[in-house]
Amino acid sequence: MRLNPRQILWLKGVIWLLALLPLCWLILAVNQNWLSADPAKDIQHFTGRMALKFLLATLLVTPLARYAKQPLLIRCRRLLGLWCFAWATLHLISYTVLELGLDFTLLGSELIKRPYLTLGITSWLILLALAATSTRWAQQKLGTGWQKLHNFVYLAAILAPIHYLWSVKSLSPLPVFYAIGATILLASRYRKIRQWWR
Repeated sequence: MRLNPRQILWLKGVIWLLALLPLCWLILAVNQNWLSADPAKDIQHFTGRMALKFLLATLLVTPLARYAKQPLLIRCRRLLGLWCFAWATLHLISYTVLELGLDFTLLGSELIKRPYLTLGITSWLILLALAATSTRWAQQKLGTGWQKLHNFVYLAAILAPIHYLWSVKSLSPLPVFYAIGATILLASRYRKIRQWWR
Protein backbone atom coordinates (compact mmCIF):
# COMPACT_ATOMS: atom_id res chain seq x y z
CA MET A 1 0.00 0.00 0.00
CA ARG A 2 1.41 3.37 -1.00
CA LEU A 3 1.60 6.27 1.39
CA ASN A 4 -0.82 9.12 0.73
CA PRO A 5 -0.17 12.87 1.17
CA ARG A 6 -1.82 12.89 4.60
CA GLN A 7 0.47 10.13 5.83
CA ILE A 8 3.48 11.99 4.45
CA LEU A 9 2.37 15.02 6.47
CA TRP A 10 2.32 12.88 9.61
CA LEU A 11 5.74 11.51 8.69
CA LYS A 12 7.08 15.06 8.45
CA GLY A 13 5.72 15.68 11.94
CA VAL A 14 7.69 12.65 13.15
CA ILE A 15 10.83 14.05 11.49
CA TRP A 16 10.34 17.34 13.35
CA LEU A 17 10.08 15.41 16.63
CA LEU A 18 13.19 13.35 15.83
CA ALA A 19 15.06 16.59 15.13
CA LEU A 20 13.83 18.64 18.09
CA LEU A 21 13.78 16.05 20.90
CA PRO A 22 17.58 15.51 20.82
CA LEU A 23 18.02 19.29 21.02
CA CYS A 24 15.74 19.42 24.05
CA TRP A 25 17.72 16.57 25.61
CA LEU A 26 21.00 18.38 24.95
CA ILE A 27 19.74 21.58 26.60
CA LEU A 28 18.51 19.55 29.60
CA ALA A 29 21.81 17.63 29.78
CA VAL A 30 23.74 20.90 29.92
CA ASN A 31 21.47 22.34 32.61
CA GLN A 32 21.53 19.16 34.72
CA ASN A 33 25.28 18.53 34.32
CA TRP A 34 24.72 15.14 32.69
CA LEU A 35 27.69 15.59 30.37
CA SER A 36 31.25 14.44 31.01
CA ALA A 37 34.15 16.41 32.44
CA ASP A 38 34.61 17.94 28.97
CA PRO A 39 31.10 19.19 28.11
CA ALA A 40 32.35 21.29 25.18
CA LYS A 41 33.59 18.17 23.38
CA ASP A 42 30.38 16.31 24.24
CA ILE A 43 28.26 19.08 22.70
CA GLN A 44 30.44 19.25 19.59
CA HIS A 45 30.35 15.50 19.04
CA PHE A 46 26.61 15.26 19.75
CA THR A 47 25.68 18.01 17.29
CA GLY A 48 28.08 16.60 14.69
CA ARG A 49 26.62 13.11 14.99
CA MET A 50 23.09 14.49 14.64
CA ALA A 51 24.11 16.29 11.44
CA LEU A 52 25.59 13.04 10.11
CA LYS A 53 22.44 11.10 10.98
CA PHE A 54 20.27 13.52 9.05
CA LEU A 55 22.73 13.56 6.15
CA LEU A 56 22.55 9.76 5.88
CA ALA A 57 18.76 9.86 6.31
CA THR A 58 18.56 12.37 3.43
CA LEU A 59 20.58 10.04 1.20
CA LEU A 60 18.45 7.08 2.26
CA VAL A 61 15.19 8.63 1.03
CA THR A 62 15.71 8.10 -2.72
CA PRO A 63 16.66 4.39 -2.64
CA LEU A 64 13.97 3.73 -0.04
CA ALA A 65 11.34 5.45 -2.19
CA ARG A 66 12.49 3.49 -5.23
CA TYR A 67 12.76 0.00 -3.75
CA ALA A 68 9.75 0.31 -1.45
CA LYS A 69 7.74 1.86 -4.31
CA GLN A 70 6.79 4.87 -2.21
CA PRO A 71 7.37 7.87 -4.51
CA LEU A 72 5.83 10.37 -2.08
CA LEU A 73 8.69 9.73 0.36
CA ILE A 74 10.73 12.13 -1.79
CA ARG A 75 8.70 14.94 -0.21
CA CYS A 76 10.53 14.29 3.08
CA ARG A 77 14.01 14.70 1.60
CA ARG A 78 14.09 18.51 1.73
CA LEU A 79 13.03 18.60 5.38
CA LEU A 80 15.69 16.06 6.32
CA GLY A 81 18.30 18.05 4.41
CA LEU A 82 17.37 21.29 6.14
CA TRP A 83 17.63 19.64 9.56
CA CYS A 84 21.00 18.23 8.54
CA PHE A 85 22.15 21.78 7.81
CA ALA A 86 20.63 23.06 11.08
CA TRP A 87 22.51 20.48 13.16
CA ALA A 88 25.71 21.05 11.18
CA THR A 89 25.38 24.78 11.92
CA LEU A 90 24.92 24.04 15.63
CA HIS A 91 28.04 21.88 15.40
CA LEU A 92 30.03 24.73 13.86
CA ILE A 93 28.67 27.26 16.37
CA SER A 94 29.49 24.99 19.32
CA TYR A 95 33.08 24.66 18.11
CA THR A 96 33.46 28.38 17.44
CA VAL A 97 31.95 29.44 20.78
CA LEU A 98 33.01 26.70 23.20
CA GLU A 99 36.39 25.83 21.77
CA LEU A 100 37.60 29.13 20.33
CA GLY A 101 35.65 31.69 22.33
CA LEU A 102 34.30 33.38 19.17
CA ASP A 103 37.85 34.20 18.03
CA PHE A 104 37.28 34.24 14.25
CA THR A 105 40.93 34.96 13.52
CA LEU A 106 41.85 31.79 15.41
CA LEU A 107 39.05 29.97 13.58
CA GLY A 108 40.57 30.93 10.23
CA SER A 109 44.02 29.73 11.21
CA GLU A 110 42.64 26.49 12.68
CA LEU A 111 40.75 25.73 9.47
CA ILE A 112 44.00 26.03 7.55
CA LYS A 113 46.26 24.20 10.02
CA ARG A 114 43.97 21.25 10.77
CA PRO A 115 42.94 19.25 7.67
CA TYR A 116 39.98 17.58 9.40
CA LEU A 117 38.54 21.05 10.10
CA THR A 118 39.06 21.97 6.45
CA LEU A 119 36.95 18.96 5.48
CA GLY A 120 34.33 19.91 8.04
CA ILE A 121 33.96 23.51 6.90
CA THR A 122 33.88 22.38 3.27
CA SER A 123 31.00 20.03 4.10
CA TRP A 124 29.19 22.86 5.91
CA LEU A 125 29.62 25.23 2.97
CA ILE A 126 28.14 22.61 0.66
CA LEU A 127 25.18 22.15 3.00
CA LEU A 128 24.77 25.94 3.18
CA ALA A 129 24.56 26.16 -0.61
CA LEU A 130 22.04 23.31 -0.74
CA ALA A 131 19.89 24.79 2.04
CA ALA A 132 19.94 28.25 0.42
CA THR A 133 18.74 26.79 -2.89
CA SER A 134 16.24 24.28 -1.49
CA THR A 135 13.17 26.32 -2.45
CA ARG A 136 11.05 25.80 -5.56
CA TRP A 137 11.88 29.35 -6.62
CA ALA A 138 15.60 28.53 -6.60
CA GLN A 139 14.95 25.31 -8.47
CA GLN A 140 13.11 27.19 -11.22
CA LYS A 141 15.75 29.92 -11.42
CA LEU A 142 18.69 27.52 -11.59
CA GLY A 143 17.06 25.12 -14.05
CA THR A 144 19.29 22.17 -14.88
CA GLY A 145 22.06 23.70 -12.77
CA TRP A 146 19.98 23.05 -9.66
CA GLN A 147 20.40 19.29 -9.89
CA LYS A 148 24.11 19.65 -10.63
CA LEU A 149 24.51 21.80 -7.53
CA HIS A 150 22.51 19.46 -5.32
CA ASN A 151 24.59 16.49 -6.45
CA PHE A 152 27.33 18.02 -4.30
CA VAL A 153 25.55 16.33 -1.38
CA TYR A 154 27.54 13.26 -2.43
CA LEU A 155 30.77 15.13 -1.80
CA ALA A 156 29.49 16.22 1.60
CA ALA A 157 28.63 12.59 2.35
CA ILE A 158 32.27 11.67 1.63
CA LEU A 159 33.90 14.54 3.50
CA ALA A 160 31.73 14.58 6.64
CA PRO A 161 32.42 10.98 7.79
CA ILE A 162 36.15 11.47 7.07
CA HIS A 163 36.00 14.66 9.15
CA TYR A 164 34.46 12.68 12.02
CA LEU A 165 36.96 9.80 11.73
CA TRP A 166 39.86 12.21 11.61
CA SER A 167 38.66 14.35 14.52
CA VAL A 168 38.56 11.56 17.12
CA LYS A 169 41.84 10.95 18.90
CA SER A 170 41.41 7.17 19.06
CA LEU A 171 39.56 5.01 16.56
CA SER A 172 36.17 3.97 17.92
CA PRO A 173 33.28 1.98 16.40
CA LEU A 174 30.84 4.90 16.06
CA PRO A 175 32.74 6.98 13.45
CA VAL A 176 33.46 3.77 11.53
CA PHE A 177 29.74 2.93 11.61
CA TYR A 178 28.82 6.28 10.06
CA ALA A 179 31.56 5.92 7.45
CA ILE A 180 30.29 2.46 6.47
CA GLY A 181 26.71 3.76 6.27
CA ALA A 182 27.79 6.61 4.00
CA THR A 183 29.83 4.22 1.83
CA ILE A 184 26.85 1.89 1.34
CA LEU A 185 24.51 4.75 0.44
CA LEU A 186 27.03 6.24 -1.99
CA ALA A 187 27.78 2.84 -3.53
CA SER A 188 24.08 2.46 -4.37
CA ARG A 189 24.48 5.59 -6.53
CA TYR A 190 27.77 4.59 -8.14
CA ARG A 191 26.71 5.21 -11.73
CA LYS A 192 25.10 8.56 -10.99
CA ILE A 193 28.07 9.77 -8.94
CA ARG A 194 30.51 8.64 -11.63
CA GLN A 195 28.55 10.50 -14.30
CA TRP A 196 28.30 13.62 -12.12
CA TRP A 197 32.02 13.52 -11.31
CA ARG A 198 32.87 13.42 -15.03
